[in-house]
Amino acid sequence: MLNLERLRTLDALARHGSVGGAAAGLHVTTSAVSQQLAKLEREAGQQLIAKNGRGVRLTDAGRLLAEHARRILSQVELATADLEAQRGKAVGELRLAAFPTAARGLLPAALKALREEHPGLHTRSRELEPDDSIPAVIRGDVDLAVVLDWYNKPLPLPDGLAKEPLLYDPADVAMPAGHPLAGRAEADLQDFAEDEWVTWPDGEFCHEWLVFTLRSKGIEPRIAHTAEEHHTQLALVAAGLGVCVAPRLGRGPVPEGVRVVPVRHTMRRHIYVVWRADADRRPSIRAAVEALRTAAEAVES
Repeated sequence: MLNLERLRTLDALARHGSVGGAAAGLHVTTSAVSQQLAKLEREAGQQLIAKNGRGVRLTDAGRLLAEHARRILSQVELATADLEAQRGKAVGELRLAAFPTAARGLLPAALKALREEHPGLHTRSRELEPDDSIPAVIRGDVDLAVVLDWYNKPLPLPDGLAKEPLLYDPADVAMPAGHPLAGRAEADLQDFAEDEWVTWPDGEFCHEWLVFTLRSKGIEPRIAHTAEEHHTQLALVAAGLGVCVAPRLGRGPVPEGVRVVPVRHTMRRHIYVVWRADADRRPSIRAAVEALRTAAEAVES
């Protein structure tokens, strides 16, 4: 008899590509992963993994069993969803992820509502950028993720995910109070062609969006400083070190010495929540989506 948790370990190894990655995804030690795989090999009566340099690889038998494990775990997810739907209550554990400004601007209200309205549901949340949270949903590391794309640069979604729009988040340009455009009611991106920019780190989706958007306006961006957090970006702007895009969700009061000016042709982010389609019938998923929608409506009002 093949053990379900050991099949889950093999599935994690297949998805992550390493014992360390599987351990991180399952929130266990590498030793625990190795022990589970060794027991699964004894149960299967075949070698499932082999050394590959400093790491490991799946054997042919390992790949075959990993494919079965993926389908079995998907069926377990469906069975859990059906049982939860039959019971009709949002119960158990629900894991959510959100990018930082959504974690600040949406999650507190949504998680509070879930605790009050569904006392049998225990939620866990973490900050993750969309490039990390979408794979985490697919792997099953989290149940839902709040993600974003931009009005002119959609974020591709893999098959097997469901999504629900939450809100449109306008973005302004933040600049030092002494900037020549600081008193404007609105401005064009072209007006900042000679400015240095403070932006997200290279390789992040929002950084790629900014470079793409400026170049589409005929502007070769002059990136002076990068920072993960919007508040850090605004602090650099307050110090007179450049301008930045400042989305409104979760922004809070801007620092002294910073002015924000709307862009004439509105820049906006599309904020939505995604989850695995095979978990769609779970009342806890529907409850979380509803709580996030209500929190988003409060932000927009």
